[in-house]
Amino acid sequence: MLWYLIKLALFLPLIAGFAWGSLRLAKRLEGRFGQGGEGQSLKIIESRMLSPTMRLAVIAFHDREILVSASKHGLVRLAEAPARPRPRTETGDAQ
Repeated sequence: MLWYLIKLALFLPLIAGFAWGSLRLAKRLEGRFGQGGEGQSLKIIESRMLSPTMRLAVIAFHDREILVSASKHGLVRLAEAPARPRPRTETGDAQ
């Protein structure tokens, strides 16, 4: 019984640390994959969590910006507007 408690005291914090670390890593890398690229016509501009089950997102698609609500019930288009001009960066756009 003592050996079981010692193993529990050692491995439970280790497993919790791995879970916490993987969640932090996933949060950090969340927006880096699947976005960007010059030839893509769809891009997520910004997103915000409203609740644990609902998110607002602004999606750029064919020179339009579309505000959508994403929840466990699906996507709902809330608004649509012409795309705003993108700010120029000093490194990539200077010629």
